[in-house]
Amino acid sequence: MTIKTIILAAAVATTGSFAAADSYFENGRTLDRDDTLELGLVRADGAGVVEIYDFHTGVRGALLGTETVQAGANTDVRVNVGFPRTQDVLAVINIEGQDVVTKVYDIN
Repeated sequence: MTIKTIILAAAVATTGSFAAADSYFENGRTLDRDDTLELGLVRADGAGVVEIYDFHTGVRGALLGTETVQAGANTDVRVNVGFPRTQDVLAVINIEGQDVVTKVYDIN
């Protein structure tokens, strides 16, 4: 093994999963203020859950809502967060107990 291979292996190990390579949120960086956040297309490398957390302080806060996703493309993903959000949220794709992708959204 070369040093470059060892460094790459360590970087992958710290991300927790290869699933992140094919998992993503397609929507832009802003969402409309609503009690149901419309994330649009969400691609997941395996069956899992989209989790929405409060992020108004710049750190992951309280869990606000979840929505199950299947492996592959999930169109029109919507997550009910209970009441209209007015501040930033953090969206997470969680597959088999591992956070594979995170994305911060600004709320309009």
